[in-house]
Amino acid sequence: MAVAVIIPAYQAATTIGDVIARIHATVPTAEIVVIDDGSTDGTGHEGRGRGTTLVTLPRNRGKGAALRTGIREATLRGASVLVTIDADAQHPPEEIPQLLKPILEGRADLVLGARKRDQAMPISRRLTNWLSATLASRIGGQLVRDAQTGFRAFTRAVTERVQPAGDRYEYEANFLLDALQAGFRVVCVDVPTIYGARSHFRAWGDTWRMARAFARHAGRIVAGAT
Repeated sequence: MAVAVIIPAYQAATTIGDVIARIHATVPTAEIVVIDDGSTDGTGHEGRGRGTTLVTLPRNRGKGAALRTGIREATLRGASVLVTIDADAQHPPEEIPQLLKPILEGRADLVLGARKRDQAMPISRRLTNWLSATLASRIGGQLVRDAQTGFRAFTRAVTERVQPAGDRYEYEANFLLDALQAGFRVVCVDVPTIYGARSHFRAWGDTWRMARAFARHAGRIVAGAT
């Protein structure tokens, strides 16, 4: 299958080069699409070349807008399986084959790189991570262990059916919830996550947007998936 790895990147000049090199080493045949989301620190320069396709947005529009742009670019280039990974090295590129495996074996349409809710995860994230996973499982009628992860693999069929709204972090929530409601098979695989990178998540604004994404499915949360 033609695999494309999409990297939404904002102010990631110090890390994106290493992420790209590790992707090349792990999945050398994959197409790498970097979306520079209006960075001002040289992220685009660090992401240019290296066997990648670079798309530069003229201003910062948000992670969702960058992902939407990257998915569109990857599908235009013929990708049949797409992987999304953050540019800050929080997700180990060496785990990409584990995300691809359930799809290549025909067991999944969407694979989530699930982080463990242990001491390595900041305590402020553990509750929201558990809550969002619980609600997503209720909405989809399938076990979701990490609804907030940005480390994912999915088929082209998912991108053609699922057209989520939102330009910021709610895009990822809408993508997952819409895929669950559409009946796509979701599988979670354990991945290690390295915390410490500066997050661009805006506590109030993005939390409110995420809450609205789940509120759209209030009926299924109450009644369960049918």
